[in-house]
Amino acid sequence: MVDDFVHDLTEGIADTGVIAAFLKCAVEHAEMSPGVGRALRACARASIETGAPITVHTNPGEQTGTIALEVLAAEGLDLTRVVVGHSGDSNDLDHLKSLADTGAILGMDRFGIDAYNPTADRVATIVALCEQGYADRMVLSHDASCFMDWFGPNFVDLREAVMPNWHYEHISDDVIPMLVERGVSQSDIDQMMIGNPARYFS
Repeated sequence: MVDDFVHDLTEGIADTGVIAAFLKCAVEHAEMSPGVGRALRACARASIETGAPITVHTNPGEQTGTIALEVLAAEGLDLTRVVVGHSGDSNDLDHLKSLADTGAILGMDRFGIDAYNPTADRVATIVALCEQGYADRMVLSHDASCFMDWFGPNFVDLREAVMPNWHYEHISDDVIPMLVERGVSQSDIDQMMIGNPARYFS
């Protein structure tokens, strides 16, 4: 598995010539299966070998970000190379700070999916973290897509009916103005939107 990942990152995926930019893995449940653990460790080893960063899908309800980071750290990975995906679904400041204090980046994503966490609550959490000096440990995104076959051919209509803010303009049009109104500085916004992503891919 490590060899396959390294090939994708250095030579290209299959015979496409398209080189992967980062590794993606997932820890959904606190009771991690052997297969999930194997994939997580393989990502860590491939990252160490190539320097490619990692994004981990996590379930904040079960605080699986903690588990993922423990496994990755045990492999010797520099956790500043990791985004803990879906951290924005949580408003538990102590938990989020414990993740960020490892050096990992909090993926404050899924803006617009209010069923998981309303936008106002997501914004309040980011404001609080910025006030406590964590702007250099967050990235903001939507986790949105133009099409998702899981929802079938009527994806766009369904999205607009159920989650009208789940689109690529929500952060720029709505979220950033909300952050500014709540006192987040332009330098902190630039850090989250520009500086941290650039550092992740450097």
